Amino acid sequence: MFILNDQDTIANQFLLQLRDAGMQQDRMRFRKNMERLGEIMAYELSKKLTYSSHEAVTPLGKSRINILKEQPVMITILRAGLPFFQGFMNFFDQADSGFIGAFRKEDENHLTIKLEYVATTSLEGKTVILIDPMLATGRSVADSVSAILRNGKPYHLHIVSLVAAPEGIAYLKKHLMLPFSLWTCAVDEKLNDQYYIVPGLGDAGDLSYGTKL
Repeated sequence: MFILNDQDTIANQFLLQLRDAGMQQDRMRFRKNMERLGEIMAYELSKKLTYSSHEAVTPLGKSRINILKEQPVMITILRAGLPFFQGFMNFFDQADSGFIGAFRKEDENHLTIKLEYVATTSLEGKTVILIDPMLATGRSVADSVSAILRNGKPYHLHIVSLVAAPEGIAYLKKHLMLPFSLWTCAVDEKLNDQYYIVPGLGDAGDLSYGTKL
């Protein structure tokens, strides 16, 4: 498991601004910081992908360099994941993309996840990056994985979040039955009674795009 803020880097400045309730009032800054962290996480994750040697012909000679052997398939959960996903798109700019529409449905004592839209290319044998900014209970990610497996079994699945709760991490480790890696910018303290991450940063979708009805 990779945790970005285990290291002291400029990324922590962007994460602090995402959490700060005052700075969150600036939606453009909030989305931009999600995008920036997406770029940083894309760079870190790229170190674990497969590369092959290619030759470039310059005006003065030839040079060999290792580049990605194959682009990953990137999938995000709407709508909160879009700015974070854009950071990955900026780096993996030739990758196929997929989208999942998922939302929480809560009653007094129970939480369920509803999936109403799933669109991906074939995932058979592919490296797949599933991007969801908030790994809370882990159920939306687990249900999303079950849904995308109908389009083929990936070679490897990378699950990436901005902030994760220990409960969500434990849920995925218990329930996902395929090879996967977890990537997050921070692991927070816990979930509260409403299944939100504490201290977290709030509702990433609402902060990016406005409160939904």
